[in-house]
Order: sequence, then C-alpha cells, then structure tokens
Amino acid sequence: MAKTETRRTPQRIPREVARAIAAVEDKQAADVLLLDLRKAAGFADYFLICSGGNPRQIRAIADAVMEALATDDARPAHVEGYERSEWILLDYFDFIVHIFAPETRLFYSLERLWGNAEHVEIPAAHARGQRPEAGG
Repeated sequence: MAKTETRRTPQRIPREVARAIAAVEDKQAADVLLLDLRKAAGFADYFLICSGGNPRQIRAIADAVMEALATDDARPAHVEGYERSEWILLDYFDFIVHIFAPETRLFYSLERLWGNAEHVEIPAAHARGQRPEAGG
C-alpha cells in the first residue's frame, strides 16, 4: 500500500468503535486503521479500515463486528458488499467499518483518499485481547 503522511493522535475512542476494533482484531484482520474524520468534513466521525485474507475471513470479520455491537443494540444502518465479500461496508452512522480484500483495498486506497483525516492510534490493549479503554 502507498505510504501516506501519518498524523497519529492519542485520544479516547468511543465505546462502539472500540468494540468494533476488538472484534476485527479478534478475527485477525490485517492492517487495522482508524481514521478520525471529524475535522476532515466527513459524513461520519470515524472510518475503521481493515483487510481480510479471503472472502470467508472478510465475512467472518463483518459478522464479528455486527455481533459485538448487537450487545449494545447497535445495528448497522446499511450493509453493502456482503455477498461478494471484496469490500464489506458496515454503516453505523457515527462510524463506518470497511473490510477489504487486500487488492480491493489497494485499488480504492481510502487512506490516500482521506489523507487529510487524522490517524488514531489504536491502544495496545486491543492487540492483547484486553478490554479497551473507551470513552463517549
């Protein structure tokens, strides 16, 4: 993937976004990235972007996110791409989860397209499977 200028901002991540991050990491998603779009005039506050190695893993990641957020009665307002599983989009209004096949992620390059968005550092607690510290 093309390297872009990265601005990492330590901040508290909203609880639902933190749960989504934990879910994608639990399913061993690759290249997990959180973009803060609030200052970039985005239509959502955050993009959670990750990759899966094959269609089966991509669907498993999407299912894990939906299951993790269903415990808070959060359901995506819109789901797109589930059947083809090259790019699944889960729209939760305040944040959008993008789960890509590696070649599709490279082609669309959302990181580059939203280059003015801040890259949010994901706390190490997620990688260790611990409960994330979340705000909001």
